[in-house]
This record gives sequence, structure tokens and C-alpha cells, in this order.
Amino acid sequence: MIEMTPIQLDGHTFIGITVKLPKTSLLAVTSEKGYIMCGALDVALLNEKLAARKVFAGRAVGVRTIQELLDAPLESVTIEAENRGVTAGMVGKDALLKMV
Repeated sequence: MIEMTPIQLDGHTFIGITVKLPKTSLLAVTSEKGYIMCGALDVALLNEKLAARKVFAGRAVGVRTIQELLDAPLESVTIEAENRGVTAGMVGKDALLKMV
């Protein structure tokens, strides 16, 4: 099952996406410019093999809900995210606000 939920942060709308799979869920919150995601996000792949795409994203590990993803510190971020002021350790919702 796939769930999509609008999320309001400081007057901006983001979309929370939950994909329920056997024994796990994939979680992401996206804006038009970038996104944060659960541990399934391969930041190294985005930075190395897909660098030309300049993906603006961050990864939080150990999260099980969209709310946890918003509240968790990011474990890693893409080079493009760093270039735009998002850093590892930044809370998910703060990172999203830099993606508007």
C-alpha cells in the first residue's frame, strides 16, 4: 500500500510518502526541489554515479514513521544538499525548509 499525506511546515506544503512493503516501509518527504528519506536512500550512489543529476536529498536511519523522519537528525546528505546548506545532523524538517 502507498500512502501520501500533505505536510505543512512554516506555511509550505510537502508530501509525505509511505510505501508499505513486506517487513519494512519506505518513507520519504518531498518538496519540488528535494527530499528526505529513510535509510533506504543510497546517498553514496547519488553522490558518485549519479552526481550529474545534482540530487538534493538527505537520509535518516532508524525511522519508522513520517513523523520520526521529520524529527530525526539526518545521517547523511548529498553533495548538492551540502551546497545548499543542509548538513548531516540537521533535523529532517529543518532540512526540508531549505528545500523550498
